[in-house]
Formats: sequence, C-alpha cells, structure tokens
Amino acid sequence: MSCVVVADRDGASRRAIASALRSAGYEVEAVREPSRTFQAVRRLRPVAVIVDPSGAEGVLAQLRCVSDAPVIVIAASNDSWEKVSALDAGADDYLAKPLALEELLARVRVALRRAKAAAPDQRPVMTDDFTIHIGDRRWLRPDGTEVKLTPTEWRLVEVLVDRAGHLVTQAEVLQRVWGPKAVAKPHYLRVQMAAIRAKVEPDPARPRYFITAPGLGLRFEPGERRDRGADALLSGSRHA
Repeated sequence: MSCVVVADRDGASRRAIASALRSAGYEVEAVREPSRTFQAVRRLRPVAVIVDPSGAEGVLAQLRCVSDAPVIVIAASNDSWEKVSALDAGADDYLAKPLALEELLARVRVALRRAKAAAPDQRPVMTDDFTIHIGDRRWLRPDGTEVKLTPTEWRLVEVLVDRAGHLVTQAEVLQRVWGPKAVAKPHYLRVQMAAIRAKVEPDPARPRYFITAPGLGLRFEPGERRDRGADALLSGSRHA
C-alpha cells in the first residue's frame, strides 16, 4: 500500500487529512514536528509528502535531500509571495486552508501521475563497469554487488543518463535537481559529482563515465561495451 507522510502543526487539520487519505486507501504517517517529518520520510519512503509551510524553504530543501516524492504544501492563507516561495523551493503544489479534502486527494493523484509520467526510460543502462536500473534505482557491479546512492545523487544521475552522450549545462542540472534558486550555487554540483565518481568510477580522478566540460556542463558517456555477450548476465543480475 502507498504511504503518504502528513506534516501539519494544526492537530485538527492533520487528523482530517490523515483520515481522508486512509479512506482513499493510503497508508499515512501523520507528524507535527519537522524533525519527525524527515525521520518518517527516510524510514517509509512515501509516495507523497503533505507539509505545512512553516519555514517552507528550509523544510523543502531538506526533504529534497532524502526523497524525490511529490511535495504538496498546505498553508493558512493564499498569500501569493508565500506560494511562489514554496514552489521555487521545490514544492510540487500549493493549497490554502481551509482545505477541501476531495480537492487535496485529487491533487495527490495528479502529483503521483506527473511523477510517474516524468520517470526516465526504464531500460537498464549497461557499461563495462556497472549496470544502472533507473526504474527501481539499482546500481549493480558486474559481480552483482549493489552501489548505494542517495536520493539527490540518483536525481543527478537520472538527469545526465536521460541525455546520455549529450552535454547538459550546469544551470540546467542545478535547476532540475535542486530548483531555480540553486542555479547560483555550483558548489552543490561539485560536491555531489565528487561523491558519485568516488562510488562508481574505476578511477575517480580520471572519470570515464561522468565527464565535466569546464565552464559548460556535464555529460554521461556510457561508452562501448567490450563484451556484448555479457549483456544477458548483467541484465539478469538484478534478479539474483
């Protein structure tokens, strides 16, 4: 059953939302404090998060570090500045209280459909050194061992793999992974790419797959597989 995390400081609102979601067939984890929100998201890997806007920008930035589930912000008012701020910070949708619960459920369904439609190509990407199963986020070495990536690392990989062989500008990567406000923060990219290369490149100091074009952007190069006959074995290793 799909889980939704609800984080709302208003107890009556939190209970009403949780009840509506459960009636619609979702599992629900309802919390009050932001710190518990992050714990719940890490533990449960929900399909969506509904959160009140208290410190929305900081909350959303932290949520995006642990999950890429759609986030719907609910607010006490329909203040346009607050709405724009939340959307710029990474929210997928914004609703003002008092909530029409049927509309909220519809917004959840829409967010889930969009997330599914935006999912990248499900076919595995095979190289000499690893196989990437984008659909279920599994990264396997030829011996079947799995490489663990964080949600942010996965989002970055997905952006580059989706355009394999083509240069993706630094600004585009930053915006797609962290949102519009991150375009002026290229250090985000340097830190995450260093972590990814350390995990997956045979020689991180001389990357073969994740290439930086200084001043321009990044490119994923899957390369030519030397042993085409190994494809079936690698593809099947995810089921081992």
